[in-house]
Amino acid sequence: MSALLAASAPVTIHLTYVRAIVIGVLQGITELFPISSLGHSVLLPAVFGWKDLVKSQSASESSFLAFIVGLHVATALALIVFFSREWVRIIGGGFTTLRNRRIETPDERLFWLLVIVTVPVGLLGLIFEHALRTIFAKPTAAAVFLFINGLVLLSGEWIRRSRQVRALAATPAGADDEEAAAETVDSPLDGPSRRLDTLKYREGFIIGLFQATALFAGISRSGVTIVGGLSRGLDHEDAARFSFLAATPVILAAGLYKLPDLAGHLGNGIRSQVLVGSIAAGLSAYASVRFLVKYFETRTLTPFAIYCLVVGGVCAVGFGTGTF
Repeated sequence: MSALLAASAPVTIHLTYVRAIVIGVLQGITELFPISSLGHSVLLPAVFGWKDLVKSQSASESSFLAFIVGLHVATALALIVFFSREWVRIIGGGFTTLRNRRIETPDERLFWLLVIVTVPVGLLGLIFEHALRTIFAKPTAAAVFLFINGLVLLSGEWIRRSRQVRALAATPAGADDEEAAAETVDSPLDGPSRRLDTLKYREGFIIGLFQATALFAGISRSGVTIVGGLSRGLDHEDAARFSFLAATPVILAAGLYKLPDLAGHLGNGIRSQVLVGSIAAGLSAYASVRFLVKYFETRTLTPFAIYCLVVGGVCAVGFGTGTF
């Protein structure tokens, strides 16, 4: 009985303000950069030798996981602030469709696309998030998945340049010549590209399934969503924008769902650190999304892919062999 109680007891951690700020900044950056925030929240403590935080990642419950909740909420709020004008139009469009019972404008269509893209990751997260974190939130596994994430990003660039996707971008499925001219744009980086609001609802659902792979520590939610958008003929700018918009309700819901943990006994002794870390996460997230929106106007996923391959490969070998 005592062994069972010990196994189910929450893991205690030593969360200093320095640790809170470092992890907060890391969360704000890696949640939006396509390099996996969950993977880095596992790898960084391991590299720094913060063994209590490493152990807490795969525990059934711990104060560190409650701390991460605060960072998620702060990141989502930063995204809401940055895209506030768009969210006002999108949410307004959603209410309009409910009132008029029809979809007419790009903002109305985008509202329902975002609803559909959120459903798969929301349902799968509720069912599998705890189990996957317990099993895979370990340094070696996170490093392997980070390496895989690099391959996914590279494949996204290859797919975007493929003949099939270029043809899809030039003539969206089901469009005649006149409709196609109105539904495509010409990007200096990507060539002919579809407008974001031309995505079909089934395509949004598939991209939502892509998002769900980020439940594995090391796979980037923003990265796989951008790859999903590229594979459907969006340019890098629109694929990234769609990724950030789609991530907002998921990150916010995940944080609010777990917020009672922070208000309960798991938050005892760390609430001030959570506040400091959350401020760091919010500020770094805002700076990150501002940078990335400009970055993807003219650049690709390739540098992030190389980073994931190098860091993931080195960490996988290091943790796998016991070198680290």
